[in-house]
Amino acid sequence: MNYKSSLEFLAHPEGYCPSRSAVAKFQAEVVYAEFMKRWNIGVYFSLRFQEIAGALDSALAATILVPAQNSHSGHGKLQDLTLKQSAVLLESLRSCWREDALIISCSDKFLHLSLQLLARFSSWLFSGLAARKTSNAGSNSAYEWVLSAVPDDFVYIIHGITCLATEVCGDYLDHVLQCLSSCSADTLDLVKQSILHGGESLDDISPLAINAIIEILVDKAVEDLGLVKGITATYRMTNKPLPIRYSPYVSGVLRPLKAFSDGERAMTYLTKESRNELLLGGATDTTSRHYEWAAELVSVARKTESSLERIRQGAQRRAGASSDVSDQSVSDTDKICMQLLLDVQQEQVISFIMGNHLGGIVVSMLAIQ
Repeated sequence: MNYKSSLEFLAHPEGYCPSRSAVAKFQAEVVYAEFMKRWNIGVYFSLRFQEIAGALDSALAATILVPAQNSHSGHGKLQDLTLKQSAVLLESLRSCWREDALIISCSDKFLHLSLQLLARFSSWLFSGLAARKTSNAGSNSAYEWVLSAVPDDFVYIIHGITCLATEVCGDYLDHVLQCLSSCSADTLDLVKQSILHGGESLDDISPLAINAIIEILVDKAVEDLGLVKGITATYRMTNKPLPIRYSPYVSGVLRPLKAFSDGERAMTYLTKESRNELLLGGATDTTSRHYEWAAELVSVARKTESSLERIRQGAQRRAGASSDVSDQSVSDTDKICMQLLLDVQQEQVISFIMGNHLGGIVVSMLAIQ
């Protein structure tokens, strides 16, 4: 650009100056100052700021998560970014340090802009996921994207976070330090720490996205768990024998979780650690729901049985019959508890098969009490 060409032109006469003081004297000349006034660096940076920050703000203003059109980074080390919002962030960050855009005298401003871009993107993700968690997303149009997002979208978010954090803390950081190689070691260290902090802040958002997937999948699983409530109707005053097999609903409880974890999107874009975290969290939450419903069912069954027993004993006393001899037959509550025990044992087997044996144990403890 013309400004850089002018600096190169001035570097030639400065090269003839025998000392730093001579260079300073040369730059203090009125002619030099008048020449430099031709370039309004402040206005230039403002225009660049609007261009770069505006592109990211426009992408984040979308009410849905948009697939990236040309997502390949071109560096060979970074996998494709699948969301436009992530791709625009990366392009905006790189724009700050392009040779045709960067002016060293404004490097502090471009560094600040880079950190602002990272913070803006992190805040957009964090606020949206947090609003979904607290059910406040519907009250703010800025969070519309999180309401329409499906599990695959959150997979793309996690993948984007991983790629961006790797790039920012790796090749991107190296490029920035190279651009500022003329700075002091202390300055470069501060620049490095600030960029690393910005990149690492992205990683902190991944657990929120994983939890969003877990919540959606657990809600699907809970639809089958609703059949737990039907166990009472199956055995209450029906004279059915003790159950010997688990209920049909059990086989499908953890199926959505397993199917998603083994699906193409998760296998392609999630790390093994993320998939394991997804399985463990989903299995634990699902079996916790099972625990809550089973506990309530057993509590109600025992209270009902106790009330019926008092009514029966009262009727016997009024009829003059003896109430000392207890009924040794298996009660309806015993049958309900036995059915729950069979169900949670089978659920525990499925959890073991999935590699998540922690979830079903707490449920079985309830049913055998």
